[in-house]
Amino acid sequence: MKNKPLALFKYARVAPKCIAILIWASLSLGSAWADSKGPVVPPLPKYQTECAACHIAYPAGMLPAPSWKRLMGSLDKHYGTDASLDEASVREISQWLQVNAGTYKRVREDPPQDRITTSAWFVRKHDELDPAIWKQAAVKSASNCIACHTRADKGSFSERDIAFPKGLDARFRRNWSD
Repeated sequence: MKNKPLALFKYARVAPKCIAILIWASLSLGSAWADSKGPVVPPLPKYQTECAACHIAYPAGMLPAPSWKRLMGSLDKHYGTDASLDEASVREISQWLQVNAGTYKRVREDPPQDRITTSAWFVRKHDELDPAIWKQAAVKSASNCIACHTRADKGSFSERDIAFPKGLDARFRRNWSD
């Protein structure tokens, strides 16, 4: 009986350290999980305003940090368009993109021309689609995620949020699951 209170005291001293380690581990796993499931961090308002003026504000996790750095460093020739911003906006958006860039396995490598649509994971996810689908008026291009992913503007690309685009030729329904 004499040793039991001492044993409890010993565990009481160790318990906070164990709890701290468990909390740290769960936060680390949580961020890794978030990386693979989409953005947990809401988009920076300035990023949302500036980038979503022309296309959806793609989740920062869809590209690795080096790709975002190159994109933000060449806004004057952003895929054939001058998307220049003032220096303060570029700095603020760039910093946010670097902090929230993809770090998980599927975005470790820089995609050709820093295009999400040419990344290996994007091509693999869309390989069952007829390439002609991207040229259809209802879709327009592979970068027009919202055409099929109904919640892409909210950062969700879940299978349950995919819908066959209205006006898309029925011959493309062959591999569609909705």
